[in-house]
Amino acid sequence: MEKGGKNRIFKEIVLAVLIYCMTVPVPVWADSNRPTVEATISFMTQYIWRGQELSRDSLIIEPSFTVGYKGLAINIWQNIDTDYWDTSYDADNLNETDTTVSYSHDFGHFGLEIGYIWYDLVHTNDSHEVYASATLNTFLSPTLTIYREFAHAPSTYITLAVSHSMALPWHGISLDLGLKGSYLISNDKGAYPDPNNPDKRYIDFHDGLLSAALNVPVNRYITVSPEVDWSFPLSSDAARDMAMRNAGHGAKDNFVYAGLSVSLAF
Repeated sequence: MEKGGKNRIFKEIVLAVLIYCMTVPVPVWADSNRPTVEATISFMTQYIWRGQELSRDSLIIEPSFTVGYKGLAINIWQNIDTDYWDTSYDADNLNETDTTVSYSHDFGHFGLEIGYIWYDLVHTNDSHEVYASATLNTFLSPTLTIYREFAHAPSTYITLAVSHSMALPWHGISLDLGLKGSYLISNDKGAYPDPNNPDKRYIDFHDGLLSAALNVPVNRYITVSPEVDWSFPLSSDAARDMAMRNAGHGAKDNFVYAGLSVSLAF
């Protein structure tokens, strides 16, 4: 079966599960160790990934489905570009499916998480990453995450993030603020060359992300979350790298984009 055909079937399955979860009666478990299920669909003005503009002038739809139990979680996330910018590809609007398997555990003052991500990509080779993340359970929840790509573009991507959630005095609404920076260590000059010298590999600070989201509970299980994000370079090398990678989109190095997510969790 062609890859596009498999992705169409996969998309239909995921969307069917989302619709099912949003329409069937939701049971209530008393056990705090019960399995958790979350289905989310997001509508975004752009798809920006680690400073790279992967969509332009189109509506982005991103369904996501997660099942978790006692720290173990499996997530399936998809990117659907309603008007893909590069017409040289004859492919479905569904151009990416990510599958993440992770395990997390809280040790009181800090939490740890490890995981594996398979990026099933339509327009290029698939990507495979493992990662480890550590969070301090204190003010701003500082989180250090190390991603290691071990497939066609070996590299190490390190992020340091802080976040804060504050309750607003209206019907349980909360405001989430986040700031994240990254450092990229490439092991393949063909995949991530130094923008100043293509014979060298990229090693430098890379992209930052500032985000803000409102969480508006509709009922016990459904939440609506509008958000706005700003992606920007953290160094002159990063700005040149992003401009080079986004050459087909106007050679931009920073982006402001927004979205709206609807989540059902139980």
